[in-house]
Amino acid sequence: MKINQKKQQALVAYLFILPGLLLYIIFLIYPILKALQISFYEWNIMLGSQNIFVGMANYERALSDPIVGVALKNTTLYTIVTVPGQMVIALFIALLLNKITKGKIFFRTIYYIPVVTSWVVVSLLFRYLFQSPKGIINFIIVNVLGVVQKPIPWLQEASTAFFPILSLGIWKGIGWTMVIFLAALETISPDLYEVAEIDGANGWQKLTGITLPLIRPTLVFTSVMLMIGGFNVFISVFLITQGGPLQRTEVILSYMYRQAFNYLDFGYGAALSFILTIIIAVLSFLQIRFLRKPEEIV
Repeated sequence: MKINQKKQQALVAYLFILPGLLLYIIFLIYPILKALQISFYEWNIMLGSQNIFVGMANYERALSDPIVGVALKNTTLYTIVTVPGQMVIALFIALLLNKITKGKIFFRTIYYIPVVTSWVVVSLLFRYLFQSPKGIINFIIVNVLGVVQKPIPWLQEASTAFFPILSLGIWKGIGWTMVIFLAALETISPDLYEVAEIDGANGWQKLTGITLPLIRPTLVFTSVMLMIGGFNVFISVFLITQGGPLQRTEVILSYMYRQAFNYLDFGYGAALSFILTIIIAVLSFLQIRFLRKPEEIV
């Protein structure tokens, strides 16, 4: 029985896809399903020990855990501050770069450098910058600018410890968002702006009447992606404050990591991870549902 050419091409395509699909199942799908199973157990990693099925107990514990409330509040604060911060600054830079004709690649590279730098390196750098009393930030605001009379204990007080984390989150994400916005701006025809100028439109009117409506799908996409990234903040918190002082800067992932790997409570840590997954999925759906126009929703 001969296989026709169309089926033969499909078979070849599936054979090429198969290795990647197997890796995807082994290293992504299986760990997710295993973590889901662990979340319903009091899981013990010691060989020969028994894992006790506890049902929804780990999820119920999370709902009554006060530190989870603090961590969720901090994670939400991080997202609310860093996502608009990155988008506004990145859009401003993209608008400026879109206007220039020379040096665009150079400036785009300069702004993108923070994106490709290691989270570990820049987190430790920001920790050093905000050290008290001898950090560079304190030196500038006390000795150079004279804004305050004495050094601010940035990392020692809960009211200020989150500021370095927020600053790092905005600084590191501007470059990626700027590149996305710049690509969207370059698709807008210059003729539209010329017609608007003939009609007497000023810069603000062109921005709100032409630019923002035409890059609306890009704005929605970046907001969703940045929101997902914001709720997954971990390395900066772990390295700058370790969730302190007194767990007041704890976020969901840092608390989950601490429960799983410091206290070996893998069942509870897995439950926290799936609670975070549900929150991100719901928020992503709501963003797409309410920010996109009906004709843009597929």
